[in-house]
Amino acid sequence: MSRRRLDSRSGLSAGLLGEIQTPISTEPLESVYEITGELGRGKFAVVKRCVEKTTAKAFAAKFLKKRRRGRDCRAEVIHEMAVLEMARNNPRVVNLHAAYETDHDIVLVLEYAAGGEIFDHCVSDELLPEAQITRLIRQTLEGVHYLHQSNLVHLDLKPQNILLTSLSPPGDIKIVDFGLARRLGAVGELREILGTPEYVAPEILNYEPITTASDLWSVGVIAYMLVTGESPFAGDDKQETYLNVSQVNVDYSREAFSRVSELAVDFIRKLLVKAPEDRPSAVDCMSHPWLWQQPQICMSPEPAATAFRTRSCGTKWAAPHEDFEDKENFLESSHSHAKRFRFEEDADF
Repeated sequence: MSRRRLDSRSGLSAGLLGEIQTPISTEPLESVYEITGELGRGKFAVVKRCVEKTTAKAFAAKFLKKRRRGRDCRAEVIHEMAVLEMARNNPRVVNLHAAYETDHDIVLVLEYAAGGEIFDHCVSDELLPEAQITRLIRQTLEGVHYLHQSNLVHLDLKPQNILLTSLSPPGDIKIVDFGLARRLGAVGELREILGTPEYVAPEILNYEPITTASDLWSVGVIAYMLVTGESPFAGDDKQETYLNVSQVNVDYSREAFSRVSELAVDFIRKLLVKAPEDRPSAVDCMSHPWLWQQPQICMSPEPAATAFRTRSCGTKWAAPHEDFEDKENFLESSHSHAKRFRFEEDADF
């Protein structure tokens, strides 16, 4: 099975946007902002905290390489900017503040989310209370619904790409990282193999048409992780993970869901179904009773700090010491310590 390779030399690939309104300044970033530290690093991107000198306001500066593996990737960066511009008025999506260009990078100056990733709450010894989880899922769905109204799909929704405005108490969510986002409906069906194995929908693995339902599968995985502290599909290797996803092998045992209500299980079951047409839309999800129930006593007297099973819930993307590949058109195995696996042009699986 071959995948469509993105290549700006042959024009925009299906689903990419090409027009932006944000001016890209060529003046030195350091003339306007003071860099105060590094937040994360990949092979083709670095995120740094910076402070605007005139206002003392903190931002996150995302340095994106214009050339990757010897080819011009400026079009992909412009696409990410265009997606952020389309979502600029939504409080659930990180805001694009400004853009700069150097000899080697385009720098996106983004809204700074001081609370870090919700991934941290998935792997914490003490999981979030159910009422906090439903609030975060509601807000995530609000952002996803906004994107879907514009025929945009994120395609890399995962706990590492949902940030919080504050840590304690957990603030509001901000969806980030639109490098894999696509616009639907422009040139017929969209088929690409991309995303992160533990969160990617079965239809993407099967090279079937991508729809807005593909994002809703990922929301179901995120909800499962916040509730149980475990990844529902992570296997011992990437092939086992793919098999778990394609066969929808999910543990719904009472032990796994002992700390939350039956409505949580019902919500997740409705999303983690193989046929995308059987999944509810984002707006339908927002009316599910689990997201609006009043806090109640857990089904089990066990405390929230539960023992994890052996299956991993993934690792962070932004570990500074790691050397990662770029984030376009690949499947990443976060189970394998965030090692990224890129399908070859004619790879089958």
